[in-house]
Amino acid sequence: MPLHPLQTPHSGYHWDGKDNRFFEGWYFRLTLPEARHTFAFMYSIEGHIGGQPHSGGTAQILGPDDSYFWRTFPDVGQFWAWEEGLGLGHWRGKTKTQPRLLSSSEFKDQISEGYQVTATWHQGCLNDPVLGPVAWQYYTEPVYGWGSTGQPQQSTAGLLSSLPIFEPGWQILMAHGHATGWIEWQGQRYEFANAPTYSEKNWGRSFPQKWFWLNCNAFDGVPDLALTAGGGRRQVLTWMESVAMVGIHHGGKFYEFVPWNARVTWHITPWGYWHMQCERPDYVVEVIGTTDLPGIPLRAPTHNGMAFCCRDTALGDLSLKLWQRRGSELDLVIAATSTQAGLETGGGPWDGPWVKE
Repeated sequence: MPLHPLQTPHSGYHWDGKDNRFFEGWYFRLTLPEARHTFAFMYSIEGHIGGQPHSGGTAQILGPDDSYFWRTFPDVGQFWAWEEGLGLGHWRGKTKTQPRLLSSSEFKDQISEGYQVTATWHQGCLNDPVLGPVAWQYYTEPVYGWGSTGQPQQSTAGLLSSLPIFEPGWQILMAHGHATGWIEWQGQRYEFANAPTYSEKNWGRSFPQKWFWLNCNAFDGVPDLALTAGGGRRQVLTWMESVAMVGIHHGGKFYEFVPWNARVTWHITPWGYWHMQCERPDYVVEVIGTTDLPGIPLRAPTHNGMAFCCRDTALGDLSLKLWQRRGSELDLVIAATSTQAGLETGGGPWDGPWVKE
C-alpha cells in the first residue's frame, strides 16, 4: 500500500479489536471560493465489533449555504480501514463486494451506496429519501500535512498523543491540499480544479466536554495559507484539562502555537465570536472569527451515541495576523482575511463566554 510522503502520524485506523466503547471520526473539507460553497464530509464508526447499542457508522455532509445531509451505516461488517495509513470506506445496503478500496469504475458498478477515501482519492454516492442522491469523485494533491515542507510530519497533540492518556486523540491529516473533480448535490453538478481541501480526524473512548474550532485555507488573495485552531476541555487519565492550539502553514513553514511552547489565550462566546491570541518568544498570532449566520447543528459522538451537540458554519468571517518578534518590536509577517472559514462550538455548558487569559 503506497503512502503519501506527507502522511502524518495517526493517519491509520486506531481500533485495537477490543469490545470496549471506541469511536473514530474523519473530516474532509472542500472549499469552492468562486461559488462561495463548502462541502464537508464527516464519517464515523463506533462499535466495530458489532452487536453493541451504538454499533454502526455515519456519514454527514455540510453542503452549500450550510445545508445538511445525513446517512447511517448500520452494518459494521461493511466498513474497512487501513491501520498503516489513511484509507477507509463503508458500504450501505446489499452488496457481495468485500469491503476494500476499489477502483473508481468498480465502485461505480458495484456499490449502490457508500464512500471510500484515501490521502489522494475521495469517492462516494449516497441517497436520502427526502433530499435525493449525492455523488462525488475527486483527486487530492496534498500540499501541507502537519509540519514544515521537507520536514518530518508531526502529531497535532505532540509526542504524548501516541500514548492513550488523552481523550480524544486529534490529528490534522492534511492542513492544505488541492482537489480536482466533481460533486453532484441536489440536482446540481459542481466541477472544480485545484480547490482548497483539508482533512482531520479524532478517535478515543470519550469526546471533549466542551470545545471550539476554527479552520480556513481559502484566504482572500493569499492562496498558500492554511489555519487550523481549536481548543477543548478533555480528559487526561482521571482529570480534565482545558487546552488549545493554533497551527499555520505558509510559504513552506509551519508555525505552531501549543501550550508547551506558547502562552495561549482565548475568548469564545457560545456562538458568533471566536478570539485567540498566542505568544511565543519569537512569534505572536491573533485569530478572530465572527459570524451573523445561525449556523447548523451537527452530530458528534456522545455517551449516548451520535447526537446533535455542536454548531457549525462554513461561511464564517476570519482575520489572521502573525508577527515576528525582533527585539522589542513586532514585524507583521501575515495579515489575511476570509469569508469562508469553518467555525464551530460544541459540547457544554455554554452559559456564557469561555475565557482563558
